[in-house]
Amino acid sequence: MYTLDRIERFEQEIRKSRFLAIACPVGSEAEAKLRLAEISDPAANHNCWAWRIGQAYRFSDDGEPGGTAGKPILQAIDGQALDRTLVVVTRWFGGVLLGSGGLVRAYGGTAAACLRIAAKTEYVERVALSVSLGFSDLAFVKARLGSLAGLVMDEEAYHDTGARLSFRVPVERAQEVGRLIADLTSGRAEIAD
Repeated sequence: MYTLDRIERFEQEIRKSRFLAIACPVGSEAEAKLRLAEISDPAANHNCWAWRIGQAYRFSDDGEPGGTAGKPILQAIDGQALDRTLVVVTRWFGGVLLGSGGLVRAYGGTAAACLRIAAKTEYVERVALSVSLGFSDLAFVKARLGSLAGLVMDEEAYHDTGARLSFRVPVERAQEVGRLIADLTSGRAEIAD
């Protein structure tokens, strides 16, 4: 599975109608709804969309005939093995009717073209951990954590006796990282998830 690195846009004209696809990464259903409200153009004829976050997905034809817009957009997302992705395809009607097949091709094709040019990275599910440790262990633990593949350091906060490190690791490595920290500090570190 992959996810988008950033927001991507793609625009094309099909038989006098203008189609604009905007694809963006989203982390939750609430974020998808917020982004959808930001991206949708109330002056356009249709703002059709789809999103996938893990096993959850939603799509909308926004007034187009049923099954001609939202579902083809979702198929474009799934066809490129994307997760945590929202795509909105906005249409400004140009006066020429496209028919059901034409709408499916226009919405699905515009979404797919946008996703093809988008920068993607492999999606790795991570779990958040934090560790509180003394200054005597800090440099050594930070060096070892820095060498671990897939670890993302989020925050380093200092206090009187040491620091609290907050980071995310791939889910399958969480226990291994916890044991590593316990071993490196001889059990002095406090680990929390």
